[in-house]
Amino acid sequence: MNPEIVTILDEDPDLSRTITEPRLGAARRECRASVIDVPLGSWDAQSALVPARGGYGLLVLDGVLARRAGRRRRHGVELLGPGDLIRTEDAAADGATLPFAVTWRVVESARLAVLDTGFVRRSAPYPEIGVRLMARATGRARNVLVHLAIAQHARIDARLWLALWHLADRYGRVTPDGVLLPLRLTHELLADLIAAQRPSVTLSLQQLERQGRLARRDGSIVLLGDPPTEGNTGTTGAPAVKSTSSPA
Repeated sequence: MNPEIVTILDEDPDLSRTITEPRLGAARRECRASVIDVPLGSWDAQSALVPARGGYGLLVLDGVLARRAGRRRRHGVELLGPGDLIRTEDAAADGATLPFAVTWRVVESARLAVLDTGFVRRSAPYPEIGVRLMARATGRARNVLVHLAIAQHARIDARLWLALWHLADRYGRVTPDGVLLPLRLTHELLADLIAAQRPSVTLSLQQLERQGRLARRDGSIVLLGDPPTEGNTGTTGAPAVKSTSSPA
């Protein structure tokens, strides 16, 4: 079966926002790429990246993927969604002084564009595209930093509440009932995201639900009320949920 070929600037218009006519029309014609579809479940990123080696990498067009890294039952996780770039360096931790096992899971079915060496050559006359990709890499690093800051909160329920609203900035959808997070966020995934243990996350979700701060519907989370503000995580006065330790 022939791979799907798409016009990248139509799939991801943000990449062309600083390219003006008449160059924009030419850029749209030149900047095309093949697409791979990735179903839910575990994903072999190293194999998938082979066609893009030497190029920009794999550009997420749709879906959400979780990159999990760690050792000795201690893990961290990063969520990647539309607009993010996955490179060979993301797939494993080869050569690191402290090696960490890296695994991938597709949280929401994904479509990935293969930005290979051919795409790099065709897009070279339009450096604005590379600039936008670089800006996203910087934004991705900032996003990880925010999650690190959230993980510094002593209370697990505060960490969880802040992390959910942070995810809502990117993935949330406003509904009449509240802000819907239409993601398959397992308790284990949330625990890795906020540097906690799964039982603590389960207790915190139950607590936040009792407080009327969120609702769980059809596997998704709906955030209710106003988002946290500076100095107020929205859990004032609630009993603290302590992290459950696990063997080192």
